[in-house]
Amino acid sequence: MKLWITAGLIALGATVAHADDKKAWNNPADIPAAAPVSVGLAGKYPADVTRFLMARGASDVHLNKDGSLMAYLSRETGVPQIWVVNPEGGQPKQLTFGGGVTFYAWDPEGKHILYGADKDGDEREAFYMISSNGTQERVVLPHTGAFRRFGAFSSDGTQFVYASTERNGRDFDIYVADTATGKNHIVYKGTFGFFPVSWQPGGDTVIVSEVRGEDANNVYFLNVKTGALETVFKPKVAASYTDFTWHWSGKRFYFATNEGREHKAVAVYDMTTGEVKTISESDYDAANVLMCAGGRYLVWTTNEGGYDKLHMYDYMLHRPASLPYLPDGLMQMSWVGIPESRMSIRINGPQTAGDVYFLKVSEGELYHTLKPNMAGLETNRMVRPEPVSFKARDGVTVHGLLYVPVGVTMPPVVVDVHGGPTSQARPSWQPVTQYLVGKGIAVLDINVRGSTGYGKTYARLDNQEKRLDSVRDLVDAVAWMKKDGRVDASRAAVMGGSYGGYMVNAVMGAYPGVFKAGASFVGVSDWVRALSEASPFLKASDRIEYGDISEKRWQEFYAKNSPINTVSQITAPMFYEHGANDPRDPVTESDRMVMALRAKGVPVEYLRFPDEGHGIRKMNNRITFYRRLAAFLEKQLKAQ
Repeated sequence: MKLWITAGLIALGATVAHADDKKAWNNPADIPAAAPVSVGLAGKYPADVTRFLMARGASDVHLNKDGSLMAYLSRETGVPQIWVVNPEGGQPKQLTFGGGVTFYAWDPEGKHILYGADKDGDEREAFYMISSNGTQERVVLPHTGAFRRFGAFSSDGTQFVYASTERNGRDFDIYVADTATGKNHIVYKGTFGFFPVSWQPGGDTVIVSEVRGEDANNVYFLNVKTGALETVFKPKVAASYTDFTWHWSGKRFYFATNEGREHKAVAVYDMTTGEVKTISESDYDAANVLMCAGGRYLVWTTNEGGYDKLHMYDYMLHRPASLPYLPDGLMQMSWVGIPESRMSIRINGPQTAGDVYFLKVSEGELYHTLKPNMAGLETNRMVRPEPVSFKARDGVTVHGLLYVPVGVTMPPVVVDVHGGPTSQARPSWQPVTQYLVGKGIAVLDINVRGSTGYGKTYARLDNQEKRLDSVRDLVDAVAWMKKDGRVDASRAAVMGGSYGGYMVNAVMGAYPGVFKAGASFVGVSDWVRALSEASPFLKASDRIEYGDISEKRWQEFYAKNSPINTVSQITAPMFYEHGANDPRDPVTESDRMVMALRAKGVPVEYLRFPDEGHGIRKMNNRITFYRRLAAFLEKQLKAQ
């Protein structure tokens, strides 16, 4: 399920909640109440959905300066908390114990961790500093009404840079804060979305990214002493620049970009000459570009069929470095390199909820530091998806990942739509997908036009007036599955979260009869309201992705094509979920759909969580949500 995407409409602070969004809901039966559940016995299949939800592993793994400690996030206690462990193995130690951590970063000395936490998913973070042994903790920036985004530490760790809407509640300005005292000041007043990304080693230059559409950005150098902003990349045709990593000298940095090409390549920027050179390019997107602290090794991944392939180049020997065997999946790495190169590698895939490895690069020693707790599930029973593609009615090739139950003839199918829209369905650990497959229901994790991973052109095929073309892709997917013959597409449901929730709302009303049921989570129902009230960060991208909602033609377009205006055509049973604290997409977006459907007698299940936002963090709520969702889908599709 794709509920925590950070691009497009569902990015930080997407909408400004109305006062009436906080009013009590008049149907108490829709307010979930957690209750004890039985998870069944281990080894019994199909297993209860709760076991799949309780399977958990480490995420967001980072080594400290000398590689002596590995920090990571874990939901072991029910909400994301920071843990540390000796990377060569040992007993993990929990550092934080509050309501849930939203991000963290090691200080440059590797002795303290800066982290953020909000209030029940409202995404208005306070910043805290905690010692690596967990015995000392303090508030650095207290909670306010502002949205914040951490950028980077200075080389000596005495300062850090971040973006915040503190000044006027709309624009993201760039601040520098004193790490010890939290005292801060604005160094650049932004318009819409300007975000600090990386601080030059030993210098006063910070790389700043300006949002430019859903899948692109402009890049600047900001002098934090003078406040001067210098343009680095602002091409005529919008492009993406990500994964900035500095050489230790501060004289150059490496990054990934698709400027002048379809897919992201690895490139290097020379600070003295301003020259850009391509290091590696292919027909796949490069990502996870990292240079070790000593400057000897450069690593990156390529997205090949959704799986990450790891690459490493040795600059001392001027050749690719050898790599150990690692399981398939999506990767996230961190580097240190003084005096020796050390790397952490976290892998998440269809058969693992998060394995973590520690590689001593020069020695070639690999440690399996952390293994996921799979809650009694046998990983060899988990189904690996098959990459599929088909032609839409207009000739565009649409992509996806098809999970088919083993030994089941013509199973029903759920089409799962990711958020974004510029995201990608990839073969990661998908607990509900694996549960459904175990119950004899196939899942098509679809990448409709507008998804990333298939080139820059494909990612922009749903822009503005082409918005409804991606909705139509869902209908064409059902038609393709009927011809393909592996699943029973006459028994199909559709589900999705965030932007995917909008897609469900849209296709169920625009194409009634195609799907037997729909499940929409934190989705948009009224584009005019959503776009009009979007934060400046989003408006910077929305004007390209959706059109400028201040213009009459776009107001008319979305007034006509918003799901709330086709809700009268929905006849199939529906399932809705929304958090009352959602700062991106107000809970009233789902409220309206539910009220309209119930008024015309359409069966609707609704979970309206009072202590969640744009996504479900608390384990007891996750169990309640997914058990109800799974039961709904099984009932509607009449799974065997």
